[in-house]
Amino acid sequence: MLNISYHHEGDYLIPDLIPPESPNIGIWGMRRRDYLRKHHDGLYTGMLLSGKLNAHLEEISLVLLLPYYPYSHDTNDFDATFYPPGMESVPKSFAIVRANEHMIRSANYLICYDRGQIGKTRDFMELARQRERKGLIHIENLAEKL
Repeated sequence: MLNISYHHEGDYLIPDLIPPESPNIGIWGMRRRDYLRKHHDGLYTGMLLSGKLNAHLEEISLVLLLPYYPYSHDTNDFDATFYPPGMESVPKSFAIVRANEHMIRSANYLICYDRGQIGKTRDFMELARQRERKGLIHIENLAEKL
């Protein structure tokens, strides 16, 4: 049985009900919800009824990594932006490289499309593979799935 407290307002007893916090779901979480509803109705309904849907959707976001500031392009399709710490003194010509290295060093999961070509992509993948061998990151290379 629920213990509900009440307060008086004039001649009425009003229950002291506190609404649950509204979930913090971004653009991509909403898109995931729509996708589940349209294409996986059973999974959507199960998660909704078990109370796990909002927690799942809150975890999904698309964050734009800003290599330099100010960034002059449109960011409306992203849930958030991220400017790595310590980038203020990095020359613009090195900013993208340094920002990518920061993300590889701080991420737990890397989704990429790497065909093993030369250049900075290969260097980034080698850094990520070193971290993967230590169990610090999981790499999902979409080029290997094709």
